[in-house]
Amino acid sequence: MFLSKLTLDPQHPQARRDLGDAYEMHRTLARAYAPDALTPPPRFLWRLEPSFHAFSSSSLLVQSDVPADWSVLDPMRGYAAEVLGNKPVDLEKLIEAGARYRFRLLANPTVTRDGKRYGLSKEGEQLAWIARQGEKHGFSVLACVRGSSERIQSRRGNTGQRIIIQTVAFEGTLEAFDSEPLRLAVRNGLGHGKAWGLGLFSLARIS
Repeated sequence: MFLSKLTLDPQHPQARRDLGDAYEMHRTLARAYAPDALTPPPRFLWRLEPSFHAFSSSSLLVQSDVPADWSVLDPMRGYAAEVLGNKPVDLEKLIEAGARYRFRLLANPTVTRDGKRYGLSKEGEQLAWIARQGEKHGFSVLACVRGSSERIQSRRGNTGQRIIIQTVAFEGTLEAFDSEPLRLAVRNGLGHGKAWGLGLFSLARIS
């Protein structure tokens, strides 16, 4: 697995456009994984990290199973102030049963009722969702703080259909009790909306 960190300049016109529209951001990042616009890229996850100043640089994390070719950004001079590309991560060494981790996740918590998927907007429901994810994916949530909870607007694929997605930021600590499903959760992401910058499940070991 590979992690990249991009520092974008919001004063750059295309960076500003991408930062304002998750669909456009995904399209730009996909160019680092596919040779042309007609070739579907392999799976990758990304997350825009919180920024507290409107005009400060913005950090973007990108995770993939294959290395990215960030030279595709070179023609957009000034788009990225810094690119730290393709840091290898060994999930076999990182994730072990019994170990504890800090985690960060920006996700789309949902529930399915009568065949339809609904976003969860109440804090209690959202925290219950992350606990259920742990039960399914080999970890126990020890502590969790729900950060921002908001709805974002974007569009779906080439249809241009406008969509609204409920997003929630989670940070906390967890303990792994089954390493293999947790590795898969990190590799594949959690929840829906991954093309819109959701689901990247970041872990840092603490014990």
